Amino acid sequence: MIALTLGEVAGIVGGRLVGADPATPVIGSVEFDSRQITPGGLFLALPGEHVDGHDFVDAVAAAGAAASLVTRPVDGPVIEVADGFAALAALAAAVVRRLPDALVIGVTGSSGKTSTKDVLAQLLARLGPTVAPPGSFNNELGHPYTVLRADPSTRFLVLETSARGIGHIRYLAEIAPPRIGVVLNVGSAHLGEFGSRQAIAQAKGELVEALPPGGLAVLNADDPLVLAMRTRTQARVLTVGRSEQADLRAENVELDALGRASFDLVSGADRRRVALRLVGEHHVGNVLAAAAVALECGMAFAELVAELGEVTPASRWRMEVTERRDDVLVINDAYNANPESVRAALQTLAAVGSHRAGRTFAVLGEMAELGDDGPAQHQAVGRLAARLHVAHVIAVGEVARPIQQGAALESSAPDESRWVPDVDAAIALLRSELRAADVVLVKASRAARLERVAEAITDGAATDDGGEAG
Repeated sequence: MIALTLGEVAGIVGGRLVGADPATPVIGSVEFDSRQITPGGLFLALPGEHVDGHDFVDAVAAAGAAASLVTRPVDGPVIEVADGFAALAALAAAVVRRLPDALVIGVTGSSGKTSTKDVLAQLLARLGPTVAPPGSFNNELGHPYTVLRADPSTRFLVLETSARGIGHIRYLAEIAPPRIGVVLNVGSAHLGEFGSRQAIAQAKGELVEALPPGGLAVLNADDPLVLAMRTRTQARVLTVGRSEQADLRAENVELDALGRASFDLVSGADRRRVALRLVGEHHVGNVLAAAAVALECGMAFAELVAELGEVTPASRWRMEVTERRDDVLVINDAYNANPESVRAALQTLAAVGSHRAGRTFAVLGEMAELGDDGPAQHQAVGRLAARLHVAHVIAVGEVARPIQQGAALESSAPDESRWVPDVDAAIALLRSELRAADVVLVKASRAARLERVAEAITDGAATDDGGEAG
């Protein structure tokens, strides 16, 4: 964060400084985890489900924190505010407006946001100091938290934006107004909260509405709901995808034995072959979006192609590939799931399995927040697994039961699809079934915690390349 005094911070957030000198400098980071506080930093004390940050104000003061932002009276150097989230947003908004040389880039979409953000951050770091969120910090807490990692040296500020309702992305864009906005896709994630894909598109499009006339909107030409957003922005539009009409496009896509894509990257008269280290064909779209931004920011086409071949996964549990000592391949994509990302992961599983002598296993859990459409969507995923000739489908948990039912209905060998009640049962089943050269995909929404399955059936072998399917 840029250097401010406690008096300046209190003025920005509309708070009351208690027990500290207004001239005290804030020279450390802003943290909401007391374990991360550094000398001269600022602690945001938030009430949580299991712990209350206010209980740690003394500890962070002892660790050298300049002060804590609190919402109730607490002894120590504190700034009392009415709303911790609003204070964080106000502070982030003030800081980003004092960084005129930082180019703010927003990324949104129903799936692929984190992987695209990770690719983009790696590319832009070649051009100058870049700040991007760790993992999926993309909401009203993580978004301003990321903004506050920027300082006067920051050239690129990459922000991932999510929405659980209309107006959410607009709010985040007001905190840190983007100059470049990327919209990846409009899918079924959070369908239960929005009610329709059209409503999701309305929310995602708030990002391009926030762009200035001199900005750039990068839109997926292969998604009609995204492409239609070109009428909702004052900014210049650049399209990406596999469509012949896309300004930056991928042609002749191929997958290797580990599911890593290679393709011809085409922009006008420029054409070069790109070979990715990320696992899954779905990454082609993510990479195209990131590539468009990198070109806009000044990266030469030839340099871009070379850098794309060096990009590696940066966030956990997103198509992480581990090969066990007995040649069993485990694909851990258990961070999150929606119907589109599960379909992409299953297609990758089938592609990888086609190169190996063993069987394919899809261990699938709940896809959350699908509303009334949930059972049908889960069953459709099971049917797709059977059509892709996945040898064994294992549905984990009550909500995922329709996955097994769909696979059984579609398969000529219904006994090869099974349902288990929980993670422990899935682990026990896999330990008894797996043999050399098998391939296992583990995929579910975060609440299912299926990463425990992947971790339990791996044995510490080195992880290959990976990335996010959603």
